[in-house]
Amino acid sequence: MKPLESFSQVSALSGLKVLELGQLIAGPFAAKTLADFGAEVIKFEAPESGDPLRKWRMLKDGTSVWWQAQSRNKRSLALDLRTPEGQGIVRQLANEADVLIENFRPGTMEGWGLSPDDLIAQNPKLIVLRISGYGQTGPYRNRLGFGVIGEAMGGLRHLTAEPGRVPVRVGVSIGDTLSALHGVIGILLALQHRHVTGKGQVIDVALYESVFNCMESLLPEYSAFGAVRGPSGSALPGIAPTNAYRCKDGAYALIAGNGDSIFKRLMTLIGRNDLANDPMLADNTGRVSRVEELDQAIESWTVNQSVEDVLQALESASVPAGKIYNIADIANDPHYAARGMLQEITLADGSDLKVPGVVPKLSVTPGQHRRNAPDLGQDTDAILREMGLSSEQIQKLKTSGIVGAKS
Repeated sequence: MKPLESFSQVSALSGLKVLELGQLIAGPFAAKTLADFGAEVIKFEAPESGDPLRKWRMLKDGTSVWWQAQSRNKRSLALDLRTPEGQGIVRQLANEADVLIENFRPGTMEGWGLSPDDLIAQNPKLIVLRISGYGQTGPYRNRLGFGVIGEAMGGLRHLTAEPGRVPVRVGVSIGDTLSALHGVIGILLALQHRHVTGKGQVIDVALYESVFNCMESLLPEYSAFGAVRGPSGSALPGIAPTNAYRCKDGAYALIAGNGDSIFKRLMTLIGRNDLANDPMLADNTGRVSRVEELDQAIESWTVNQSVEDVLQALESASVPAGKIYNIADIANDPHYAARGMLQEITLADGSDLKVPGVVPKLSVTPGQHRRNAPDLGQDTDAILREMGLSSEQIQKLKTSGIVGAKS
């Protein structure tokens, strides 16, 4: 792991100062994305416990390995936001910041005397990203909202099941991550507006809306036809053929043969020229009407071969296909490695750890892993000194428990 100072390349967001007041996933993921591309991110954490994510899932030496992926390139300031002194420090830092990110329950910031409107009044260039379950307005604004609730209300959970079975959740907190990415988009849009006008603004992101924004044709189909799309397992309703097909070794091949010319190549490959040349199957409308017949024909071919043989044949025929990866497949895949998506870092104890690489890929100002995720309060003293506080003032804050620092 190269030290921070060894990177001389200018980053896309160099000079951007970001305050991260959120915790767990949505707000911190948005800040992580900005940090990957050069933004200076100061992460505020409770002095005693820090971000709960430090203790989520699998721990190494007492800290979640997830923490290394979520909080890289950030600085940690351990500060009690419930105290007037802590709130004063936030206001002072916000006066010099470009962006503030928070994902608390609506009203929390106002209760701390940190209303975004007040912060922007003091620093008109400040951009404030607010991520919450239901948004800052509306009848549900005060409800507690986590990613899984946003996924359900946004329409995703209803679709993630086999027909007639209990809908399952996606195995990761996709609602939080989608909200974070929408938040980053909002920040970049607000930065462009500020470039023109010199003025900041508030960005209001709701978890359920971020999920709903990705629900494709659900609402137009309901509006036009009263159609309520239901769960469809591994298929994609209205587009054919595209499904998961069982192979001889028990694995599944995902095959997308739904393009008109692709469909003909697929049918020719599996020895079904009758289907390839059937005029009723020349476009998607006809294929959808006979989707079960097509799925049976495809699986009668895949079931007699291993998944690797199936994929090799499909690649030769220029038919989009793939297999279902688990993390072991990902970690050993040469394409992931070639694209820099399996980044190896060195932890403080000298051990190595692989974390996801940076996306998206920029040709001139690519993102970088400049420093590992911080220990709780690791940068507290340095940040306070940069603010102009004396050693005596910092020690007084420590003694009172208002701030903390790595011992």
